Order: sequence, then C-alpha cells, then structure tokens
Amino acid sequence: MEQVMATIKLSALYPEIILACFAFLVLLLQSVNDARFKAGYGYLSLVGVLAAVVFVASEPSSFAARAVEYSFSGMWVVDNFSRFFKLIFLLGTGLTILISMKYLDTERMNHGEYFVLVLFATVGMMIMASGAELITIFLGLELMSVSLYVLAGYTRTRTMSNESSLKYYVLGSSAAAFLLYGIAFIYGSTGTTEIRAISRAMASSGFQSATLIMGMGLLVIGFGFKAALVPFHMWTPDVYEGAPAPVTAFMSAGPKAAAFAAFLRIFLEALPSLQVEWVAVIWIMAALTMTVGNVIALVQDNIKRMLAYSSIAHAGYLLVAFLAAGELGVTSILYYTLAYTFMNIGAFALITVLGGKGEERVSVQDYRGLGYRYPIAAIAMSLFLFSLAGIPPTGGFMGKFYIFSAAIKEGYVGLAIIGVLNSVVSVYYYLRVTVAMYMEEGSADQEGEMPALAFSPTLILAIFISAYGVLSLGLFPSGYVAIVKQSFLALQ
Repeated sequence: MEQVMATIKLSALYPEIILACFAFLVLLLQSVNDARFKAGYGYLSLVGVLAAVVFVASEPSSFAARAVEYSFSGMWVVDNFSRFFKLIFLLGTGLTILISMKYLDTERMNHGEYFVLVLFATVGMMIMASGAELITIFLGLELMSVSLYVLAGYTRTRTMSNESSLKYYVLGSSAAAFLLYGIAFIYGSTGTTEIRAISRAMASSGFQSATLIMGMGLLVIGFGFKAALVPFHMWTPDVYEGAPAPVTAFMSAGPKAAAFAAFLRIFLEALPSLQVEWVAVIWIMAALTMTVGNVIALVQDNIKRMLAYSSIAHAGYLLVAFLAAGELGVTSILYYTLAYTFMNIGAFALITVLGGKGEERVSVQDYRGLGYRYPIAAIAMSLFLFSLAGIPPTGGFMGKFYIFSAAIKEGYVGLAIIGVLNSVVSVYYYLRVTVAMYMEEGSADQEGEMPALAFSPTLILAIFISAYGVLSLGLFPSGYVAIVKQSFLALQ
C-alpha cells in the first residue's frame, strides 16, 4: 500500500500556537512565585490574545475571497468561517481578561493559572472552529471543557462554586461520551471521520443506515449539552450561579459559539443528506429551548440564574437560524453570536463590580435605586439588557430580525412566531431589572451596606468596548453583514 505523506503547514496553526505559548509563559512566571509578576499575568495574557488576533486577521485573503485551505491531511481547515469564529472567541477572551483582573484582586485570587486556563480553553474553541475531522473537533472540545471544569470551581472557598464545578464535570463527561459514541457510529457507517469524506461517502452510496442516524442523534446530544439546548440544559443555571462572575461571562459566550461552529460545519458539510431526519428534531428542540429558557427566567430573583436561563433561550434563537440554514440563516447565526458576545459579557462585567467581594449582591432587589447612585453604570446595564431583549437600536434587535427573517424565508413561519412571542416574554424579566434600577428606591439598610463601587480602568474599557459593539451592530449592521456573508461562503 502506498504511503501518503501528511500535508503539514505550520502557519495554519500560528494563532493557536501563539496563544498556547503565552499560556505556558504565564505558567512559567507563576512557578517563579514572585509577587512582582502577579499584576502582569492578565496583561501578558491580553498581549497573547492581541497577537493571535493579528495573525487571524492578517492571514492571506482573510475575509476577502472564498479561500479555503486544508492541511494536515484534511484534518485542519482555515477559511473565513473559522476565522470569524476565532475572532469571536478571542474577543470574548480579551473582554473576560479585562473584567477578571479587578475581580481577582478583590477576591485575592490573582494567580497565573486562572489566565492559563482561560487561554487553553480558547485554544480548544479555536480547534473546534478549524477542525475538519471529527476527532480533531472532539480534542478541541475536551481541551475547552477540562479548562472550564476547573474555572467553574476556581473560588475554592465557596461551596457553591465547588458544587457547580462538580456538576459541570459529571454532566460534561457524560455528554462527551455521547459525542464520542456518535463519532464511532458515523465512522462505522462511512469508514471515515473526515467531514468532507463523510459527505462523499454518503453521496456516493445513497444509503442511510440506522447506525448512521443513531450517530447523528448522539452528536446532537453532545453538542446540545455544550450549547445548553433543552433538554440538555440542566447544568446551566447551577454552574452559572456558582462559577465566578467573569468565568460565567466567558462560559456564556465562547463555548456556546464553539458548539455552534462545530455543529454547523458537521451538519451542513458532512450530513446534509440526513436533513429530513434532523429537521423535525431541531424544530422541536428550538421551540422548547426558547420557551423553557424564557418562562423559567421570569421567576428568577438571582440575576446570574436569570441570565443563565436567558442564555438557554438565546441558544434557541440560534437554533432557529440553524434550522433555516442557507445564506441568511448561517449569516444570522454569525451576526447574532457576535452581538451576543458583546451584550452578555458587558452585562456580566457590571455584575462583577456590582456584586462586590464574594458576589454578595446578585439579587434583582440589590439593584434598586442603582440609577440614582451610579447613573452611568445603570445606563450601561440597561443598554445590555435592552439588547438581550431585542429592543432597537441595538445589536440584539438586528440579530433577532435576521434570524426570524431567515426562518420565514425558509418556510418556518410557525417557529418564527414562537420565537417572536418568546422575545416579547423576555422583555418582562429584562425590564424588571431596569425598573428596579430607576423606579424603586433602595432601603436605608441596603444603601448603607453597599460600599462605593471601584471601576478599574480595565473594567471600564471592557464595558466601553461592549457598549460600542452593541450600538454599532444595531446602528450600522451593513459592514458586519458583508463580513459574515464572506464567512458563509466557506461552507458552500
């Protein structure tokens, strides 16, 4: 049998290599155990993120043409689709680092391993976006997941944090097993785990075995857990509530985007011939995810749990666009994922500082009268909540507009109506926080308990970037739409 040498192009991995090198550098400085280096962990990690952004954005023909480059014998792909998602991951990571520095100082937990875990989780997400082979995607998912298991329980002195980490680990490991079994079934049916080869094998044979359909179903379970889709969402509220606020911000944006990146590439490139089988399942999951997330969020008093159920609902909106597929469907997923990164991390940035030491003030009642005591912070929080609710002129409104337009165009009118109704329901619990900030007065006890809030320069920068992103996506969407359309072409 003729041996074929693997095509190796190391430059295709430069962003991931750079990020990993900076993670190892932070880890090396941590091992020195010098107090002088502590303040530099976050800034050094931020430099690594910016360097990775430069390499992703400066690759030849980036976002300019339908350029697709495979390497490592078809296991790795660099295209506009993967580039766009990598920029989203790096954006979320950069904002998370900015809001984490003040938080870690306040909690006296400024250790280098925190930033190492954040960087390695980002590397895992980037591997999932560029993986052109099921095993490659699985390795990226595991690298991301293991890092997040530890980050969820980073505040070791808090019982709730330890509990959230353990729950996430047990349920996440089970979901990974489902995903791996799904890959095994698909390999057994097609004889390959390469995405392009799976599509060719199915197109040439035209045979759809029960084993292949079983494998597809197991993939839906695995990715459904990472994206917090109903009925695989049970971990989300407890983990979001127990994890440190910056980690919750990180988990709510990056891993969800990574799951949808892999979901899109596998189902639209490898399994398009099974569309009849998965359309009905995805339709039901989308309707349930939107409805369950929004309805349960209505009765939440803890703002972190409220945003946890909100994130489940937003995953349902993305699933509507996934079902619509086509140019408008895929581009609306990319657009909405970017908008969601800005508005959700921005909201958690404010929760981080308003929660205080030990995150003691995370109830909706704790926000009463905030608009009078800290008007700028209240305005920023209102902006992010309005965007999450889909109120114009924010990025959240434009994202939902594109999603529901794609659903109607592809004939999913009923699902679009369910989505719009759910979006209306969500306005209640988002505005509930705004009403507490501006229309309710804090009690004397509460006002006495709340100390002066300290907004660090890095935290202010993160809030400003998030607010700018939300407003620019809402007011000037055409430029972003042109970029996401180029990213969609890579999947054709």
